[in-house]
Amino acid sequence: MKEQYFKHSHYFLQTLIQTSADAITIINASGEVQYWNPQAEKIYGIPLRDIEHRKISKFFKRKDLKLLEILKTKRPVHNVYHQPRPDKHVVISSAPIFDENGELIGAISIDHDITNIVKLNEKLTLQTTQLQNIKRQYKVQEQNGPFSEIKGNSEAIQLVKGLALKVAKTDATVLIHGESGVGKELFAQGIHEASFRSREPFIAINCGAIPEALFESEFFGYEKGAFTGAHRDGRPGKVEMAEGGTLFLDEIGLLPLDMQVKLLRVLQEREVYRIGGNTSIKVNIRVVAATNSDLEEMVKQGTFREDLYYRLNVVTLPIPPLRERLEDIPLLANNFIQEFAIKYYKEIPSLSDSALECFMNYHWPGNIRELRNVVERMIIFSEKPIIHAEDITQIFPANTKKAEEKAGLAKEKALLEKERIQEALNKTFGNKSAAATLLGMSRANLYRKIKQYDIKT
Repeated sequence: MKEQYFKHSHYFLQTLIQTSADAITIINASGEVQYWNPQAEKIYGIPLRDIEHRKISKFFKRKDLKLLEILKTKRPVHNVYHQPRPDKHVVISSAPIFDENGELIGAISIDHDITNIVKLNEKLTLQTTQLQNIKRQYKVQEQNGPFSEIKGNSEAIQLVKGLALKVAKTDATVLIHGESGVGKELFAQGIHEASFRSREPFIAINCGAIPEALFESEFFGYEKGAFTGAHRDGRPGKVEMAEGGTLFLDEIGLLPLDMQVKLLRVLQEREVYRIGGNTSIKVNIRVVAATNSDLEEMVKQGTFREDLYYRLNVVTLPIPPLRERLEDIPLLANNFIQEFAIKYYKEIPSLSDSALECFMNYHWPGNIRELRNVVERMIIFSEKPIIHAEDITQIFPANTKKAEEKAGLAKEKALLEKERIQEALNKTFGNKSAAATLLGMSRANLYRKIKQYDIKT
């Protein structure tokens, strides 16, 4: 049985290597490639027939080879950021291989390709920076106001915009809290544009989109030669790039605990150390963070540092979900209709009352982002000049079925509310302030309801 196991072990190993989603390389003690799986062929563009039994240094620069380093140090590494080629970014786990006598016979490397993630992150940073430069160049925020991209006339959104404008004039750290899709980054950008730092950089980091092995280099940068594959001149991190401006930390609840400690030091000392560097770099930045997590509960559970929480939570800005500002849906939907009709070269359709009821009665768990996506699909698939409820049902059938069931109840509720308002106005002889008090609503809300129900006064 034991002999059969050893006889089959080669096939076990070969199948494991062949089916791995990561690039696996095994070299012998002389640096010659013994195993090179299909994923390695795909990532590095080198066929097995070209590299097998040849020295790996023939295909990569020696200084960029973590495997040769492992042969020297005889020490394993785990989840280390590595750049084996200028166009390739990987997270590598590598270890030496010893025989039964403790003799070094080779090394293995498992490379997880994160090139697309790194490039996307760099692209997002570049686009954010370019957008800020364009806004500064054309002074868009001065023409339309710093929060002009946040649409809505509801009391809920107007209150939050007012609070954001007040805090923007200070240099306080802000923690924006809200569900996914409510527009937290738009508020962060608005705070930056309304601040005295508006002509300086706005640098955004999505803490949920960066591989853990990359966090430190992304945040703090690195000096030349800090690690294998590092850029020869080194590179500044996002904190350093935000000098004079605003650093926006999106999804801050996903920041690993060890990085929370380092971020706390930055907030306290206002200085950073690049990886591989011994000199502190002073930074003058404002920090705005955002999360959809309950950080207070995370503190209780020990997954978020209490001291960092209180450093970030100087001013909290709660963004209301779309279901708490339903009166903004018609404006938002029509804005998206115009946007996507222009984008897809279509005539701008209108929403019927039945379609609008479906929108108004849906719960919108994905908030404004979900509304935007639904409208985009609606524009793509519909050729009608007027969109009806049945057209929307085809776009999100599971959702609108419930919405249609609620529509009847909504109509009945609206009719009762209209009767209550009319009765209050009759009792107060048309005095709207007195009627609003009687109804227990604000005067502005009463005026809106009078207009909505077409009540004659």
